[in-house]
Amino acid sequence: MTRISNRYGAINLSQGFPDFDPPKEITDRLAEIAPRGPHQYAITWGTQNFREALAKKQSHFTGLDIDPDKNIVVTCGSTEAMMAAMMTVVNPGDKVAIFSPFYENYTADTILSGAEPIYIPLVPPTMAYGRACSRSEDSKQASISSRSIAAFSFDANLIEDAFRQGAKALVLCNPSNPCGKVFTREELQTIADIIIRYDGYVITDEVYEHIVYALYKHVYISTLPGMWERTISCSSLSKTYSITGWRLGYVIAPERIIERVKKVHDFLTVGAAAPLMEAATVGLCFPDSYYEGLQAHYTHMKHLFCDGLRQFGLDFTDPEGAYYVMLDVSKYGVKNDLHFCEWLAEHVGVGAVPGSCFFKEDVHHLIRFHFAKRDETLQAALDRLSKLDSKAKDYI
Repeated sequence: MTRISNRYGAINLSQGFPDFDPPKEITDRLAEIAPRGPHQYAITWGTQNFREALAKKQSHFTGLDIDPDKNIVVTCGSTEAMMAAMMTVVNPGDKVAIFSPFYENYTADTILSGAEPIYIPLVPPTMAYGRACSRSEDSKQASISSRSIAAFSFDANLIEDAFRQGAKALVLCNPSNPCGKVFTREELQTIADIIIRYDGYVITDEVYEHIVYALYKHVYISTLPGMWERTISCSSLSKTYSITGWRLGYVIAPERIIERVKKVHDFLTVGAAAPLMEAATVGLCFPDSYYEGLQAHYTHMKHLFCDGLRQFGLDFTDPEGAYYVMLDVSKYGVKNDLHFCEWLAEHVGVGAVPGSCFFKEDVHHLIRFHFAKRDETLQAALDRLSKLDSKAKDYI
């Protein structure tokens, strides 16, 4: 969709990267070390100072005692972190539970590990995977059509069923891409109880851990009783410091798991970029005020974009965390969301992602925008989207 957006000169609200600069302290540090390095291989699981800074930061936010030498592997982005985590605890023939909608790599990670995915629907409060059943009683198409919807829920019995069927692990994206759900402590405890009961694991994707909106709070499932030993926590610096192109991620887990992650990671990528780790260490040492400012910044962008969509009478999900909005385009008679997104880029001038790529269910009436953009970019996108209703008559 980025390529399609570029082709038509559309404002790219598809691929989730910001159009504003990283913190100046980080880029200034990169400029300092560029002439002198380090330019050679770092130790495969991450430089000592990077791991020490990361351990201190994550210990502060989680309340856990994270050892930089025993509990951390630095990876090439959270994408590699998730793959290394999956290959560490999942064997060929195992099964993995995945919430749907999901970030599309989770299914690929599972399949590449030789395992079978089992999908757990996240259902919006308006219900339901049943509103489309008038067309087919067997349809599980999700219907999301309230002016703005926040919470998504799940049926714990389906998670238990997955583990009864032999699931070895559950993938937990929290806050969630693409639906913006922030799992409550009670929901996480429900998941933890099942994981412990069936001797399983949780593989987390927590890249949006610091992008959470008022009234909601990110809880690390690894901090719940009995879960440190069963959680492989994956995250990255990409979203927190606006450096998606630097590809710096990490895995945090108990030593017995990390020793295996090190081996998988070594044969996947050897190691992350040494000069980028050196520069990014500055960001890991930022005070709490940085993260408070980050939350305020994203809250402003969310309000700007979502208020605009409301003004136009569009139906969309209201995120609790992360920076994505799913727009319901069913009123335009959309049957092929990929075709609609291509049309949207060409004729309206805004890039979006077809929602069907996030769902196991047969969902084709949702598209995903992201709002990690400067005010002027978001306002320009809203100006174009204000004409969506009138232009969609030609699409219909």
